[in-house]
Amino acid sequence: MEEMQKHYSEKKFWAKLKRFAVKAGHSVVYTALLLFYTLQKPELPTKAKVTILAALGYFIFPFDLIPDIAAGVGFTDDLGALGVALFQVAVHVDEEVKGKAREKLADWFGEDVDTSEVDKKL
Repeated sequence: MEEMQKHYSEKKFWAKLKRFAVKAGHSVVYTALLLFYTLQKPELPTKAKVTILAALGYFIFPFDLIPDIAAGVGFTDDLGALGVALFQVAVHVDEEVKGKAREKLADWFGEDVDTSEVDKKL
């Protein structure tokens, strides 16, 4: 986990998300955005920050367990890592965080994006 933290930067996060958003799909993007906006909370405990930084670092890391360019399955490992992190920090994900993530998702994919699959796991 700590190894992946060093790969995180806000600039790299946005670059990867913008580049692969459509290919990654709504669930991956929404989960990543939830973690990103949760990370911005000033009162977030250090343990939660470390968890989020590790997951987002893995998401950004160019050499995944399953390469992102692999058709149909390239983001499976990313979603797994992001999902585990989201589950661990879910108590810190509030309506403000969800609203920001949904707003960004709507900017990229339109208003008809269904986030219920991820939301029901929170």
